[in-house]
Amino acid sequence: MSGDSDCTRTSPSVGSPSDNEFLPDRPKYVCSLSPDLITKAREELQEKPEWRLRDVQALRDMVCKDYPSLGTCLDDAFLLRFLRARKFDYDRALQLLVNYHSCRRSWPEVFNNLKPSAIKPVLESGFVTVLPRLDPEGRHVVCIRPDRWTPSNYPITENIRAIYLTLEKLIQSEETQVNGIVILADYKGVSLSKASHFGPFVAKKVIGILQDGFPIRIKAVNIINEPRIFKGIFAIIKPFLKEKIANRFFLHGCDLNSLHQNIPPVILPEEYGGTSGKLDISTWNELLLASEEDFLHDFSQLVLPCDSSPHDMLVSGDADDKQCDDSLRGMKPQLYYCY
Repeated sequence: MSGDSDCTRTSPSVGSPSDNEFLPDRPKYVCSLSPDLITKAREELQEKPEWRLRDVQALRDMVCKDYPSLGTCLDDAFLLRFLRARKFDYDRALQLLVNYHSCRRSWPEVFNNLKPSAIKPVLESGFVTVLPRLDPEGRHVVCIRPDRWTPSNYPITENIRAIYLTLEKLIQSEETQVNGIVILADYKGVSLSKASHFGPFVAKKVIGILQDGFPIRIKAVNIINEPRIFKGIFAIIKPFLKEKIANRFFLHGCDLNSLHQNIPPVILPEEYGGTSGKLDISTWNELLLASEEDFLHDFSQLVLPCDSSPHDMLVSGDADDKQCDDSLRGMKPQLYYCY
C-alpha cells in the first residue's frame, strides 16, 4: 500500500465519529504489556494507556500532513514504536520516523533485498546473535563477534544487514520497545586489516541509524576483549556519538568480573564466564530465518515513491560524504599508532 493511499484513509482528525470508516483494513492494536511494564512505560516513556491511541492518531495525522509521500506503514503498532522511542514527543517521533526511511533509502547496499535468507552466511558465521535469556531488567542481549567475519567472504555491509534485521525482529516485541536492549561486543582477535574496513563513512552511517534512525533504546554497550586497536576504532566512532550514548559504553578488556557487574553470569554463556552453557547461535538463527515472510510483508509496506524527496532527513548531502572521505585519509595512521 502506498503512503498516499494511507494518508487518504487516515486524514480525519482525532475524535471524528467516522474514524473507523476510514480504517477498514488496519489491524486493531491490542496492548500485550504486563501491568508492571505498563507502569514502567508510564514512568519512563510518558506513555498513558488512556491516551495511547490518541497519540498514535496525532502522529499519523502529522505524517499525512507533513510527509504525505513518505510511503510508510501507518498501523498503530508500527507508529507506537517511534512514539515510545522518543517518549511520546510527537515532533521527535516524527523526525525519527522520517530518519528511519531516509536511512533505508540512502544506503542501497544495506537495504536492497533485505531479508533473513539473504544474510544466512553471516548468521551461520556467528557474527551476531541474541542470548536466549533476558537480563534482570528484561532486556535482550545482542552479542556481536567481529572475529567471526572473514572480509574475503563478503563485505562489511553484510554484517550491518544482519545486525539491522536482528534489531527489526527484536523491536517487534512491545517488551523490547519499553525495556530496550543491551549490546555485548567481543573484539577478540580483531586485527588492523579488519578494523580498517570500519572507516568514518561506515561508522557515520551505522551510528546515524542506531542513534537517530531506528526506534530502539540501546541501554548499554559492553565491549569485551578489546585490543589496543580498539582505541583507534572508538576514536572514529566517538565524534558521531551523542554524549548520552557515549556514556553507555563500557570497556571491560579481559576482565570478566567487570563484565559481570553489568551482565550477570547466569545469563551469559561459558565463553564469557557465564553459567548458561555454550554459546548457542542456532536458536536465534532459526527464529530469524523463520520470519522471512513477516519481513517481506512488513517491508513491502515501506514504499519508496519515485518522485519523493522528503526534507529534514538525517542522511543526505555530498558534504557529509566528503567529510567522511577527508576523515578516512587520517584513519589508517591513527589505527597503526594504536596498534
